[in-house]
Amino acid sequence: MSKSISWEKIFSDYSILKHDFMNSPFLITAEMIKKSVQHLKRTSEKEVRILCKIDNREGLPDIMRKNNLFILPIRNGTYIILKGEGFIDIPEISSDPIDYLSKINFELKSSTVGNSEMQHLDYCFAISMIKTFCNDESLVLTIRGRKYTPNFKFLIGNHEIEVQGVQTEVDAGYEGKDKIVLIEAKNSKTNNLSIRQLYYPFRQWEINTKKKVNLIFFEKRDKLYNFWEYSFVDSNNFNSLKLINAKRYIVKPVINIDFTTKQM
Repeated sequence: MSKSISWEKIFSDYSILKHDFMNSPFLITAEMIKKSVQHLKRTSEKEVRILCKIDNREGLPDIMRKNNLFILPIRNGTYIILKGEGFIDIPEISSDPIDYLSKINFELKSSTVGNSEMQHLDYCFAISMIKTFCNDESLVLTIRGRKYTPNFKFLIGNHEIEVQGVQTEVDAGYEGKDKIVLIEAKNSKTNNLSIRQLYYPFRQWEINTKKKVNLIFFEKRDKLYNFWEYSFVDSNNFNSLKLINAKRYIVKPVINIDFTTKQM
């Protein structure tokens, strides 16, 4: 893995494993990373954005995985490496799939073209599946794409971390009368997920709207639409994420009935 090669060199150049992680995280900047890997040849081995984007355990470089370390952005061009749990396991949903009847009375042909996370979310919203899972008919699509967080602080273990204007992205966000619903989506089986992908948007929209924020991980797998709802028990604690609901749906075919009769 190209990330492992790069991070081995970075860890060696800055003696990172000698750092006392019990006392504090290790702060590292984009400039430090660039300097360390500048002589490597492949873009994937020296592009800071690629090296620091680790969305699941499988993406961890070997040296981080072996030493129970992960990385978080805290401001533009600045990261921390810290010891602890940076990922949440996505459990299998053991309950039977729920038959779901679309709330529109015709088949959406365009939704079957392609296999993107966005189109699956759009389809689920169009047929009101997301509203059904969230039990909220007032939801409307209001959030998409990249935005920057406000400043906020939180705890990981006994360390207080401060984030200042980090870029976040959600696949879709919906606002209802009393809540915000944020969805992180995948179009294939996912075993685990970076907590950061849920926590940073959660804090961003909790601060910006003052509304309750519901967090959903969504996965389209074959014909099944899978939903896991999570909540941070303590808004200020990165590792307080808890699964509170999970369901999977299978869409029943739309039956078009022609009620017209021929005139005699």
